[in-house]
Amino acid sequence: MSRIAYVNGRYLPHGQAGVHIEDRGFQFADAVYEVCEVKDGLLVDEGRHLQRLTRSLSEIRMAEPRHPAALGAILREVVRRNRVRNGIVYLQVTRGVAPRNHPFPNPEVAPGLIVTARSINPAEGRERARTGIAVITTPDNRWERVDIKSVGLLPNVLAKQKAREAGAFEAWFIDENDYITEGSSTNAWIVTGEGVLVTRPADHSILRGVTRMVVLETAEDLGMTVEERPFTLAEVRAGREAFITASSTLVMPVVKVDGETLGDGLPGPVAIRLRSVFHDHADYGRNWASLTK
Repeated sequence: MSRIAYVNGRYLPHGQAGVHIEDRGFQFADAVYEVCEVKDGLLVDEGRHLQRLTRSLSEIRMAEPRHPAALGAILREVVRRNRVRNGIVYLQVTRGVAPRNHPFPNPEVAPGLIVTARSINPAEGRERARTGIAVITTPDNRWERVDIKSVGLLPNVLAKQKAREAGAFEAWFIDENDYITEGSSTNAWIVTGEGVLVTRPADHSILRGVTRMVVLETAEDLGMTVEERPFTLAEVRAGREAFITASSTLVMPVVKVDGETLGDGLPGPVAIRLRSVFHDHADYGRNWASLTK
């Protein structure tokens, strides 16, 4: 079956979908995006993703392309047309098409809206979680507002490629104070030797991951001790376990960092537990409208 994309009001075959050459998302990365998990044909945490999208748009002074309820309907229609049972749906909003000039278009132009979806085999994620993943570290050379989910991801692309070339799954950025910020497309977590679950605070230095928020709530519901604070690579090596979170990976155990095995080299019990109950705590299958009543 041919994949279907939504582009500025039209559902098009994936191979025929395209944007104008002067779309500001293409010219300047003047755009933001969201990625939402699809499970059993239903969106996971739709409300949280659309709320974060609204925040990103507000931070860069960009107009909303549709009401959030309408955006949710488009997301679900793209999932339906692509017959995605398990996978992801991707939404990108650009500032629109205008002659190439750095300032915002004046008068304003209509925002661009693109939505695509694709299937992911959940068995691959389960197998990866069973064995655990390796990560590497790299200096954090990104701009200071990575809390905005911008499509300007070149440092992330280069970091991810660096990880692939090292035989690792993910790269963790390290800031000028030797603290780990986050992964190239994930949030980073550790469990200390005392059993405390630690992740960096959601300030401007990391993205406020939706999966991260669900995991924080889940950990508190399970009675785990949680600290939101910076942590160093030395703490990772001295800790009991580590893991990453994202909509595309859920909770994924880390068993090796920079070639050094963590603990006994096996996925830790905290990560395993949090992964196993994740969808019990996520807003699974509820749309934006139902969440705002």
